[in-house]
Amino acid sequence: MSSAAAQFLRDAAEKSADLAHREIIRRGMESYDTAHLKGRARIKDWEAAREKCQQIKRQAINHLDRYLVQFEQQVIARGGHVFWAEDSEQACSYVKNLATQRGVKTVVKSKSMVTEEIHLGPVLEKAGIKVWETDFGEFIVQLRGEAPYHIVTPCMHLKRDQIANLFREKLDKNIESDDPAYLMTVARRILRQAFFSAEMGISGANFLVADAGVVAINTNEGNGRLCTSIPRIHVVVTGIEKVLPRLEDLAVFWPVLATSGTGQGITTYSTLIGGPRRPGEADGPEEFHVVLVDNGRSRLLANPEQREVLHCIRCGACLNICPVFRHIGGHTYGTTYPGPIGSVLTPHLAGLAEFKHLSYASSLCGACSSVCPVKINLHHHLLQNRRDATEAGATKSSERFVFSMWRRAMLHPRIYAFGGWSMRKGLRLLYGLGLAGSALDPMQVWNRHRSPVPLPSKSFRARWRNGFNTNGKAN
Repeated sequence: MSSAAAQFLRDAAEKSADLAHREIIRRGMESYDTAHLKGRARIKDWEAAREKCQQIKRQAINHLDRYLVQFEQQVIARGGHVFWAEDSEQACSYVKNLATQRGVKTVVKSKSMVTEEIHLGPVLEKAGIKVWETDFGEFIVQLRGEAPYHIVTPCMHLKRDQIANLFREKLDKNIESDDPAYLMTVARRILRQAFFSAEMGISGANFLVADAGVVAINTNEGNGRLCTSIPRIHVVVTGIEKVLPRLEDLAVFWPVLATSGTGQGITTYSTLIGGPRRPGEADGPEEFHVVLVDNGRSRLLANPEQREVLHCIRCGACLNICPVFRHIGGHTYGTTYPGPIGSVLTPHLAGLAEFKHLSYASSLCGACSSVCPVKINLHHHLLQNRRDATEAGATKSSERFVFSMWRRAMLHPRIYAFGGWSMRKGLRLLYGLGLAGSALDPMQVWNRHRSPVPLPSKSFRARWRNGFNTNGKAN
């Protein structure tokens, strides 16, 4: 078992037993469910919108090379710079070197999961550059020294009194109220100073529009526009999969993203940025840089069976519906991207051997696939990751032996029947000796804290041969 898998099991056991934590998440998810259903009702044909998004993303990903080059050409033509980063080290080095060469001392960041993925913030901090997360949720988890809990709502696991205590400890010991508006005012006052002192602003990208050569950014707090317009340097750090072929595609993606992410008709601030400030313009950066991050995405692109995982638009809908996420929460996954999409994506980006366990952190209920706005077949890909792990030899020899024996039994009815008979006899003897839940009990995980499951007197096969009466009992 990998260290990541062992840590996952420990954290999952702890969080699933933490009823206070589960209640916070339950309330948040119930609020989201209500908003999401109301948002979907605004769209005349939600399934048609999902189908359209799937078609557009399929076209974009299948022709990713062409659309990325088109995007690059448009940005360069307007005076911007584009850097292709093969991995996180190249991406971080580019941004760090740029900041160092330009004498940057302070950076303001809008919300970006890719910068979390490549750990850009710590790299800049290590180089002596102060980094401010300006999304309110990201600002809170930065103060706590935590990773974001959720793709869309980074601090949804916290109550407002916890946030007030945090601000009292980190920002102002005289804070007296946990009123959200008051706490937001405290943060705004501090971040306003950061916005006007920063020499560099860093953002992610919700979409890259190929034919227009613009970056589309969606926020609800306005911090994205301040990060991208006030500092003299703007750096966009984004995954290569974020591209859309045409500007008109945003007409469907913007409302679908907002609906799936928060239940809104459209996010409060929808911004298009295509380059540095030009002569005659009043605001905008002097320099505009786009860092296109691969970091394992090309390997996934080369896999035609699982390429559609790159269609993800990071709305978080699959996390919100997932019964596993609702019980164990975001930090338990130990990855940048939690929930079903993270369980599918992370083994491809960070290594199958280390993170194969995430593909088993699912009930395979299919709820994630049913809500995905771009119709990614997530539970199918979870199964495919399990197959890949087995074929790559990333499973234990004991597991492979047990499943090979199970397969042999399933292919030979007599062996299967004998195995069932032997198990019933053996368990009956074991339970009779009072050893239920002991190390000798193959059902110990269940029986350790529960009464043993009653053993049937006959197998289902025997009952089927004899027929059933109207009460479901064998004749």
